[in-house]
Amino acid sequence: MRIGIPKEIKNREYRVSATPDCVRAYRRAGDEVLVQRGAGQGAGFEDAEYELAGATLVAEIEQVYAQAELIVKVKEPLPAEYDLLRPGQLLYTYLHLAAVPALADALIDKRVTAIAYETIQLEDGSLPCLTPMSAIAGRLAVQQGAKYLERPYGGRGVLLGGVPGVQRGRVVVIGGGVVGTHATKMAVGLGADVTVLELSQRRLAELDDLFGGRVQTLVSNEGNLVRALAQADLVIGAVLVTGALAPKIIRRGHLAGMLPGSLIVDVAIDQGGCAETTHATTHDDPIYSVDGVLHYAVPNMPAAVARTSTLALTSTTLPYGLLLAKHGFDAAAKIKPELHFGLNAAAGRITHQAVADALNLPRAA
Repeated sequence: MRIGIPKEIKNREYRVSATPDCVRAYRRAGDEVLVQRGAGQGAGFEDAEYELAGATLVAEIEQVYAQAELIVKVKEPLPAEYDLLRPGQLLYTYLHLAAVPALADALIDKRVTAIAYETIQLEDGSLPCLTPMSAIAGRLAVQQGAKYLERPYGGRGVLLGGVPGVQRGRVVVIGGGVVGTHATKMAVGLGADVTVLELSQRRLAELDDLFGGRVQTLVSNEGNLVRALAQADLVIGAVLVTGALAPKIIRRGHLAGMLPGSLIVDVAIDQGGCAETTHATTHDDPIYSVDGVLHYAVPNMPAAVARTSTLALTSTTLPYGLLLAKHGFDAAAKIKPELHFGLNAAAGRITHQAVADALNLPRAA
C-alpha cells in the first residue's frame, strides 16, 4: 500500500506521524511511503533521514493526499485539507469528531474510511493510542500551569511547591484517569498540595494507594467540587468520555467562588472542554481570563514537546498502521478487534455510537 505522511498544519504542531524508523518498518513490509518535505523537522527528524529509510519525498501536501491510499497523521485534518481527501481513502489519525462537526461532514461527504487513534479501545476499556498523549498532556498541564500562575502572565504569583514557612500551591485535579494520574504525579513531585476528584470509588482507592496518602482524594460531587475550586490555585480538567463531548463539570457560576488569578488547564478541550468557559486556544495565544480566572486550553498541548510526543505516539500507532497497510481495514479489524472501536466514519456514515450521539447523527449499522 502507498502510505502518505503529510506535514501537520495545525498551529505550532511540531509532531510527525511517522519517524524514519517507522518508514523502515513500512518498507520492510513492502509498502511505499510518501513523506512531505519538512514533515519531521519539528520533531528533530530531517528529510535526509527519511530518504535513507526508503521514503519518497514530495514537496506539496496535495501530492501526499493525491497519491496515498492510507493517510497517517497526528492531528485531525483542518478545513484546508478537506477537499484533498478522496473517496475510499483510509485516514488514520486523532479526529475528536464530537468537537469538530465540520470535519465529520467532510468525512461523510468524501466517503473516507476514518480510524481515530483516540477511540481504539481494548477489551479492558483502555485506549492504547490515546494513553501516551494523555500521559504527556497530564504532565504538561502541571508544567504549563506552574508557568502561567506566575504574576507576569496574570496568575496569582504562586509557586506550587512553596518554600519553608509558606503555604504550598493548591492543585485540584478533576478526573483520575491517565491524564489525571500523570498530572497528580507531576504536582506531587513539585511539592504541591493536591486534591483529586473522581467518580469511581475504586479508582479513588487505587490513587490513595498509589500516592501513599500524599494526596487528598474526594468523590466528585457538587459540594466537594465547589469547596475544592474555592481553594485552588491550579485546576486540571482531566475528564474523558470516549468519543463523546466532555461533560461540563466546571460551570460559569463556579468561577465567582474561585481565587482571582487562579488557573484552569482544560486538557479535555479536544473533546469540547470540561468547563463551560473554555474555548480552544493556541500555543501562540494560550491563555485568556473569564471573571478573573485564567484559562489554558491548547488542544495540541503535547506538540510543545514534539520529540518526546512523536516517539511515544508512533510506538503505539505503528503496529496498527502496519496492519491497515497490509490488510485494509476490515481484515485488520478481524486480527485486532479494537480497531472496530477506532472506526469513526466509513462509506459516507458515522460508525461510532458515541460520536454519532454527540453529533446528533445516525450511526451506520
